[in-house]
Amino acid sequence: MGQQGLSQGSIVIDPAGRDIHGEAARIRERGPVTRVELPDGVQAWAVSNTELLKRLLTDPRVSKDPRQHWPAWINGEISPEWPLFTWVAVQNMFTAYGGEHKRLRTLVSKAFTARRTAALQPRVEEITKDLLDRMDEAGRGGEPVDLREEFCYPLPIRVISELFGLPEEKGTELRAIVDSIFHTAATPEEVTDTYTRLYAVMSELVATKREFPGDDLTSGLIAARDDEGDTRLSEQELLDTLVLMISAGHETTVNLIDNAIHALLTHPEQLALVRAGTASWDDVIEETLRVQAPVASLPLRYAVEELALGELGGPEGMVIGKGDAILASYAAAGRDPGKYGKDAGRFDVTRVDKEHLAFGHGVHFCLGAPLGRMEARIALPALFERFPDLQLAIADDELSPVESFISNGHRSLPARLDPVRRDAGA
Repeated sequence: MGQQGLSQGSIVIDPAGRDIHGEAARIRERGPVTRVELPDGVQAWAVSNTELLKRLLTDPRVSKDPRQHWPAWINGEISPEWPLFTWVAVQNMFTAYGGEHKRLRTLVSKAFTARRTAALQPRVEEITKDLLDRMDEAGRGGEPVDLREEFCYPLPIRVISELFGLPEEKGTELRAIVDSIFHTAATPEEVTDTYTRLYAVMSELVATKREFPGDDLTSGLIAARDDEGDTRLSEQELLDTLVLMISAGHETTVNLIDNAIHALLTHPEQLALVRAGTASWDDVIEETLRVQAPVASLPLRYAVEELALGELGGPEGMVIGKGDAILASYAAAGRDPGKYGKDAGRFDVTRVDKEHLAFGHGVHFCLGAPLGRMEARIALPALFERFPDLQLAIADDELSPVESFISNGHRSLPARLDPVRRDAGA
């Protein structure tokens, strides 16, 4: 690609995400903002300082639309085989700027309301109980159960599938597709195959809902109109909005629940504080979001014009050039010592300042944040109440991360559900 070799001093981002927090620490050591190299040599600025990142996320001179503001895209330098292609190619509110973003978000908000989210609570509780019952059966022989596979993953994907009216039999295929979207070490063949399969599934869903509309968000998006202009989502915007809401709508929650369980199992003193009533489950959720951001780094934003960072509270004399790509380094910002102190990397549910950027900030703040928080608020206490002696089945250092520098979670989370009782032969 045309941006290769622009900066030999760039930190090369590991596409497989093998050491997200080690890499984040190296990014922070370079200062509030530094050059990084993404797959295929694409250059970007990684922003790791919390306050500077917040300012950039709300600055009207920073865009998410590559079609208007990223020369590498405009000049045809970004190949459809690039592992991050889907992240920048979609046409929805995720990649929209200014008035277009407002129009798209308004249309989506009409379907994705707070009332609809709140109404899901009984169903989330029902699915949670069903998953716990199944795990109880599976673990009766004393065998480890993969909590990510059997609990963290199926809860959000079942909720989001029902919310959008996606047939249950499509769940497995959807999961494989979304996994591949977040697989930032994917081969060119995998990238193009995923793109094709993704739009086949979304097109089929839209066609079905046009013929048989229901009380679901897909039907709502098809019907949604802009009150001012009486316009609908275009066909591409509709498909790409579904891509955004369904994929991002469950992957982030999977990682939130996964990371919260892992944090409590590896910090039993923190779990004890929750059980004693010293800390709440909301404390667990917010501290997990801070110290283990479900999305470690989010591509991409672009400088609409030259940005003098000194004017934004950043380093004096440093400039992000017009058209330069910007990577929001949420994992690095979540452990920013300048904001959270020397123990920023420590999981502490009693920490006073748990403010974080895990769901974004400003006009692009995640619409699904209330749903993700609600799912975690239901799932976590239910799990630890059902299995009070839950513990990891392997050593912590034997766990492997998912192959992604975007998605921050574990490939698997094997645990013994009731080791005390079973070890005693009960």
